[in-house]
Amino acid sequence: MKGVSSDDGHRYPMAPLIRYGLLALYGALVMPLPLVAPIPWRWPVWVAVLLGFLLVLAATSEQVEINATGLRVGHPAWCQWLLRRGWSLAWGEIQSLNSVATSQGGRVFYVRTSQGIDGSCQSWLLPQRIAHFEDFLARFSAATGLDVGGVNRLTPPWTYQLLAVFSGILLVFEFMAFLGLPHPVSP
Repeated sequence: MKGVSSDDGHRYPMAPLIRYGLLALYGALVMPLPLVAPIPWRWPVWVAVLLGFLLVLAATSEQVEINATGLRVGHPAWCQWLLRRGWSLAWGEIQSLNSVATSQGGRVFYVRTSQGIDGSCQSWLLPQRIAHFEDFLARFSAATGLDVGGVNRLTPPWTYQLLAVFSGILLVFEFMAFLGLPHPVSP
């Protein structure tokens, strides 16, 4: 299945490897905090951990929707009130894609709109961390007529695979410590 189809278009959520890798990292980093907090602070720390998890869950729920009229990047209704960033463009407004190098050696792409009355163009960051990215690019190219041949994901999948593996290992060791099991690497 390419994208999540609906009657009026296609929806592309954040790639699962990225989303769940980031959620696992959050869990690995903060789950021990309530256990090591002083006893009077444990419940407030648990509440803070839960609120933080909901915030990370909301931040990683960004999705891209495309239909016959245009493109929309935003969050689902349950967290849209909190994370108000997002944008939408009609296909006819999109004029070009501009590539910009990142400090880590990757490339990001900006969707540029036509010039307004004052002569200025607006730029919007093309989502590059979504599921079914190739399908999205094909539909984007078909709707805009722009060449997307040089557009790739922002980071290669192995970086998020490595993040997920290390987060998983960290969670396993924390769980073992919580249960009082001996550390598998101890002499």
